[in-house]
Amino acid sequence: MSTHAQLNSALEPIPQFDLSAQYAAIGAEIRAAIERVLSSQQFILGREGAALEEEIASLCGVAYGVGVASGTDALILALRACGVRAGDEVLLPTSTFVATGSAVSALGAKPVFADIRPETYTLDPSELERRVTLRTRAVIVVHLYGLAADMDPIVAFAKSRKLPLIEDCAQAIGAGYKGRRVGSIGDTGCFSFYPTKNLGAYGDGGMIVTNSAEVAARLRTLRNHGQTTKYISSEPGWNSRLDEIQAAILRVKLRHLADWQSARRSNAAEYTRLLERVPGIMPPYEGEGFEHVYHQYTIRTEQRDALQHHLAARKIDSTVYYPHPLHLQPLYASLGDKRGDFPHAERAAQEVLSLPMYPELRKGQIARVVDAVANFLKC
Repeated sequence: MSTHAQLNSALEPIPQFDLSAQYAAIGAEIRAAIERVLSSQQFILGREGAALEEEIASLCGVAYGVGVASGTDALILALRACGVRAGDEVLLPTSTFVATGSAVSALGAKPVFADIRPETYTLDPSELERRVTLRTRAVIVVHLYGLAADMDPIVAFAKSRKLPLIEDCAQAIGAGYKGRRVGSIGDTGCFSFYPTKNLGAYGDGGMIVTNSAEVAARLRTLRNHGQTTKYISSEPGWNSRLDEIQAAILRVKLRHLADWQSARRSNAAEYTRLLERVPGIMPPYEGEGFEHVYHQYTIRTEQRDALQHHLAARKIDSTVYYPHPLHLQPLYASLGDKRGDFPHAERAAQEVLSLPMYPELRKGQIARVVDAVANFLKC
């Protein structure tokens, strides 16, 4: 074995994310919360869920929270509560996880894709006028990687067209835009508590927030089989309720979220500081008025695939979010969009790479990641 191979075999792997350190710190609190639910014998629509709804609403600065079974369900129910029906069109960015589009499709509506701004990877507001039609009934804006979209022009467009604006906040809980939290700017905000999120459950879970009492009441009906009272259903609904065990776990984690976000921002600052000396790498954008929460630390390079292979050989994880814009997915081939229609999204899909990012990431690990990136680009 060569000296280089021997050194490499001794290296500690650096994962994309690592929940073990988090659990080691709060495991006793988590176990106590689960035991509290088991002792209560109340597992669905109980006190833990109601308390979490209030706490998430307070975090976002809105009046109401409605817990649901997943982030995808949050989008589906929010669209339905805002009046989207089969045959309607919904504007959304093509650079996002497939759930944003499939939530529209689940209602029989048509997703209409828009390009992104290349520096933020979020919806380009100027695209909305280009893509809107007489059949447009809503807009979904996605806050990607932990960064809010540029909301002022998007809100102005939605208001001018009298279209409901739904925020997909799955990757950006707690992110800020000009003094406001994501989820509080549109008509509804949709959150995912998938385990790897900044605030993650130990299973699936989601939340919708809103300032509208009418929308909140409708969401509570829709998530519970369309029931307005027990055994009385006013419309078709879903079985989409955040269970009490997940709610209790999330309440524990929510108490630590501010510290975790601060650690993520500190780690991101260290990455950015070290990457300043590395040519050919574009670090994440965080402009004036934006507060990034770094669900991902996503860089950009024209040599992305080769760099990812180089990192993997040195036991450093990295991930591409997302390699295929929605308009190029087989799911949406029938919509007629083609390669070249959304050039910024397509180029980003070829160049973005998310480096390891979690609160417990150590400075020495960050330095090792950046050294590996720098060494690759010197080759």
